[in-house]
Amino acid sequence: MQNRPRKAGPGLVEYALILLLVAVIVIVMLALLGPAISNDVFSNISRAI
Repeated sequence: MQNRPRKAGPGLVEYALILLLVAVIVIVMLALLGPAISNDVFSNISRAI
């Protein structure tokens, strides 16, 4: 029987790809919803003042 190398857990490349995917999703969501959210927030703040 030969000794097979054990498969390691996720490496740095996999973590970088996951982080990149999350960053892209966040950027897309902010680009789509950002103007609507910022207008509401600024309107609420100006009304409160």
